[in-house]
Amino acid sequence: MSERSHILIVDDEKNYLLVLQTLLEDKGYTVTAVNDPETALAFLDESEVDVVVTDMKMPKVSGQEVLQRVKKNWPRIPVLVMTAFGSIESAVEVMKFGAFDYITKPFSNDELLLSVHNAAELSHAHRQYRLLQEAMEDKYGVHKIVGRSRAMRDVLVMVDRAAPSRSTVLITGESGTGKELVARAIHYTSPRKDKPFISVNCMALNSGVLESELFGHEKGSFTGAVAMRRGRFEQADGGTLFLDEIGELTPDLQIKLLRVLQERRFERVGGSEPVEVDIRVVAATNKDLTDLVEKGLFRDDLFYRLNVVQIPLPPLRERREDISLLVAHFVEKILMENNMPPKSFTPEALNYLTGYEWPGNIRQLENVVESCLVLGAEALVGVDALPPDIRDEEAQFKSAVDLLPVQLDLADTLEKIEAALIRRALVRAEFVQVKAAEYLGISKSLLQYKLRKYGITGH
Repeated sequence: MSERSHILIVDDEKNYLLVLQTLLEDKGYTVTAVNDPETALAFLDESEVDVVVTDMKMPKVSGQEVLQRVKKNWPRIPVLVMTAFGSIESAVEVMKFGAFDYITKPFSNDELLLSVHNAAELSHAHRQYRLLQEAMEDKYGVHKIVGRSRAMRDVLVMVDRAAPSRSTVLITGESGTGKELVARAIHYTSPRKDKPFISVNCMALNSGVLESELFGHEKGSFTGAVAMRRGRFEQADGGTLFLDEIGELTPDLQIKLLRVLQERRFERVGGSEPVEVDIRVVAATNKDLTDLVEKGLFRDDLFYRLNVVQIPLPPLRERREDISLLVAHFVEKILMENNMPPKSFTPEALNYLTGYEWPGNIRQLENVVESCLVLGAEALVGVDALPPDIRDEEAQFKSAVDLLPVQLDLADTLEKIEAALIRRALVRAEFVQVKAAEYLGISKSLLQYKLRKYGITGH
């Protein structure tokens, strides 16, 4: 194995220590040889060790005690146990306590080296997995959800409270609001964070393919099924299964999903043996499931199973105070990913971004920021660098009107539009009421009347 692997040898017989140390160092390992078990255990407190090789029969502290203490305090370190008194009973005993392997003295050099090599490979895999988990936690933890608005603070509180539980979570919100990011934050701040997070987009596959994708299939269950395949439910065992666009499930798949949520077991496609799983389901939808239930398109019993903890995500237009934070976050991320020199948006450009309706929400904002940074030649991204539909206020207005339903209450709709324009003006004016009134072409006193009428906080 690589010289990066550090092997700790514990044996009260100094001759064996010397032989083992020489053998392993000749193969490129870093070796620490200790003839006292207590000293060895203290060494583990202060040093990074990949594999422990310990003798079984030692005075004061036995090899089995060393094994038990290592597995309790450093469970990811493989332990090899050696003894001159090998027997089936003692082998079974140490393996029961978690030994990686059992080697009888006198040992074959090749046998020992192979066992150490395999243990070091396992330790290396554990370390890589741990680093990956830490990177994922850093990337998707709650602290990576950008936002200081009241709406997002409420979301973060719900995520923080829901994460430790086993409860099923339903995340609702328009496309592009960050539902998968919230699902990952729930997983990586939960007790299941060391287990898999498996994501499935229920809209991306037709129902036949999706069934096999979710539940797996047995060999020969259909044309092309040349081998047994584990589905996403099995892959997520012990962890979290994220079902995006859950409103797209067909009635047949809704029934099968309901059964899994009720019983935590299922059969693979073409199989008859039940497969039991321990999973937490987090689902997401951009549709109104209650409306689908009323129309008979979504099972009410499945809806109630999914809707245990609901986390609604606000659209970006309802959290405008977060837009400048999101822009700064995306700028930092995109510049780093593309190894680009520093760039930033002018205050005027940020005002336009803040005032836009963002029908595609955060996903659309990120795409716009990336386009401006990649295509812009200047260090400062100004209004002229923005896409035409964002800097053209008439186009913005027309786009917003086109999104309105044909049948609506005109008076109520006009009031909602007026309130939205007032909020946008306040944001652009940085909540200076005199300036906001100038943007709107009205007096300050009329603005204050409108603020009271619509219950808008003017600061």
